[in-house]
Amino acid sequence: MSSSGSTYGDIHRYEPPRESTAAAIAIVLLTFVQIVFVAMFVYGLSENWGIAGTDGGTGNTVLGFLLTAIFVNLGFILLLYRKEFLPDVMIVKKRRRKWEDLYVREEDADGTSLAGGTGGFWDTIKRAVYPYYKR
Repeated sequence: MSSSGSTYGDIHRYEPPRESTAAAIAIVLLTFVQIVFVAMFVYGLSENWGIAGTDGGTGNTVLGFLLTAIFVNLGFILLLYRKEFLPDVMIVKKRRRKWEDLYVREEDADGTSLAGGTGGFWDTIKRAVYPYYKR
C-alpha cells in the first residue's frame, strides 16, 4: 500500500506486519529459555562461581557462556518481534547533507571564495581552510 503524497511527513509505503502464529510461539519459547538462562546466571553469581579457586577456575567460563547466551537469545527475540509484528513504514523526508544544518548556513553551503570576503584577507583564508567555522 503506497500513497502518492510528496509532502514531508506523508507515508510513502505501509506494509502491515504478518503476525504469524509460529513467530508468536517461537517468541514465547525463547522467552522461557531466556528466563532459565537468567536464573542460572543469577544462581551462579549468588554461589560465587566467578571467584577463582573455589571451583577449579571454570566458573568465569560458565558465567561468560551464560551471559553470551542471554544476549544472543534476547537478540533472536527482538529480531523475530521486529520482523513479524512491526509494520514496514516509509515516510517522505527531505534529503540533506549531514553537516549542512549543524555548521553552515544555507546560502554558504557551497563555500566561500578566497578573493573576496567581509572580514579581510586572513579571515577569508581561515574560512576557506576551516569551512565549518562558527559565526
